[in-house]
Amino acid sequence: MPQEERHQDGFEGQWWEYPILRNALMAGVLAGVGFVLAHAGFISEQVELVFYAVAIPLGGYHWAREALEELLVEHEIGIDFLMLAATIGSGFLGLWDEAAFLVFLYGAAEGLEEYTYARTRSAIRALLDLAPKEAHLLQEGKEVTIVAEELRPGDRFLVRPGESIPTDGTVKSGTSSLDESAVTGESIPVDKGPGMPVFAGTLNLQGALEVEATAAFQDNTLSKIIHLVEEAHERKGKSQQWIERFGRRYSPVVLSASLLFLIVPWLLGLPYGEWAVRAVVLLVAAAPCALVMSMPVAMAAGIGSAGRQGILIKGGAHLEHLGSIQTIAFDKTGTLTRGVPMVTDVIPFTGPMEELLALAAGVEYASAHPLARAIVDRARSQGVVPVEVRDFESLTGTGAKALVGQTDWYVGKADLFNKLGARLEQNEETVKQFQTQGKTVVLVGTGDEVRGLLALQDRIRPGMKDVIHELHAMGIRVVMLTGDHTQAAEAVARALDIDDVRANLSPKDKVGAVHELEQRFGAVLMVGDGINDAPALAAATCGIAMGAIGSDAAIEAADIALMSEDLGKVAHALRLGRRVRRISRQNIVFSLILLSILIPSALLGVLSVAAAVFIHEISELLAVANGLRVRRPLHVSTS
Repeated sequence: MPQEERHQDGFEGQWWEYPILRNALMAGVLAGVGFVLAHAGFISEQVELVFYAVAIPLGGYHWAREALEELLVEHEIGIDFLMLAATIGSGFLGLWDEAAFLVFLYGAAEGLEEYTYARTRSAIRALLDLAPKEAHLLQEGKEVTIVAEELRPGDRFLVRPGESIPTDGTVKSGTSSLDESAVTGESIPVDKGPGMPVFAGTLNLQGALEVEATAAFQDNTLSKIIHLVEEAHERKGKSQQWIERFGRRYSPVVLSASLLFLIVPWLLGLPYGEWAVRAVVLLVAAAPCALVMSMPVAMAAGIGSAGRQGILIKGGAHLEHLGSIQTIAFDKTGTLTRGVPMVTDVIPFTGPMEELLALAAGVEYASAHPLARAIVDRARSQGVVPVEVRDFESLTGTGAKALVGQTDWYVGKADLFNKLGARLEQNEETVKQFQTQGKTVVLVGTGDEVRGLLALQDRIRPGMKDVIHELHAMGIRVVMLTGDHTQAAEAVARALDIDDVRANLSPKDKVGAVHELEQRFGAVLMVGDGINDAPALAAATCGIAMGAIGSDAAIEAADIALMSEDLGKVAHALRLGRRVRRISRQNIVFSLILLSILIPSALLGVLSVAAAVFIHEISELLAVANGLRVRRPLHVSTS
């Protein structure tokens, strides 16, 4: 059955509560208990069979039903059906312990895969929770609270300070600053006024806004992101699908051969019992358990090892993908940088620096704007006491003002001082110089003169340059994809020696950039933290989300989440992925070679049932043992 049809519903419980996985594990416990008690002499063979009779249908019901549906509805024979035939064949020969073990192994692998997918699908749908459930609709001068899903294009609604935007729209009246970092990647709150667009899920920080909806709730930015994420997930796991494609060709051949061993001897009058046993031996010998487990065992060991290092990997295919990565695309805001502005430069045009900082901190002290908080924090860190002010007023979109003594002092953009008529000509070059460096410039002065400026910039995470250097040493190309403006992006790229930078990207643009990088350079790893990164995380060959600080959307859309802010773990994950890929290939080759020996042996009748079962079990143990080598510590060379 196609993957997308097998996982329709999400699941929000714990792994042991997921029915498919839980039943497989319970079947394994039952079969194991029965086997141990019987071989220790505590129970009879008849009682042992009771354990198997309960374990087999319990652990095999899900995939056995899918095998029959695949056969009857889609007219295909896959590994599910071959495993079912192998189970029945084992029972026919009285090998009920073998049948139960097959059911347990295969059911556990299927259950783990489906649990991972169901959890991801459920969490992606939770994206819509970021938008408010209600909206304040304006009708004929009255405010009516309605369910947000009832909003339609053309409706006008009110958004107060501290509230989120319920759906995409255009500001009709009012001015404010919006935190759009989760949707657009912009590190600094964006000032909004009449005629400017706003997006669902963004946070209104200051003034009240009257907005006209431009999209229904189901068509807004968040809904489109969900669509992009789910669409990208459909192209995931291509390497893992190789085994399924192999099974669709391999399984019918084995089943047909077994049937011929039953039918042809009967038609020719040959001893039917001998050939019936040979047919069942073929099913047992050809059951591709070692092949089926070749990747999952190594992947599970790698996932466990990564988990102990604070790297959450949500599926074996994703870990294997890490081994093929050629390019890493980093988001900027909140990933390479802290996502919080800080004062980098305090430049007085007249007077001492401490006086300038005291004036700026005094005027901004009562403001909740992130830039204002950064200025106050800088003054506090340098032991500068803000001046006492009166009559503070927030000038939404431009800055703030307050009365110091008998004079109005302003802190804000250059446009504010141009409107006030303050002299700025001789300092314009200084302002442009900082803006070219990707910094936000805030001026301090009165209506007559500008006393100085403060430059602010998002902070690069400590140690990021070493991380980029380590990735380069591994032969990885490093790219930045960001929704922030070009100057800020290029400044960070220069500081970190990043190979390529692309700025002013929407979520859809990031997906396009990822696809382009894949076509040019091969497998791409996307690393991000925000909602705006979710489609790109899903579209990339593999996606890593910043777990400790990232949005739920990014974590769930990504294949891997870092449980701390240490991006040095990205290189560790890549090395682990390369080891897993190598060991998985070893297991696959081993399994195929083994099948190429066992199948002819079964066809020629030189393989007994006991030998088939013994070799079958040994091959599984060898595949498991080789896969567990993934858990060995990685030795990282230092340069």
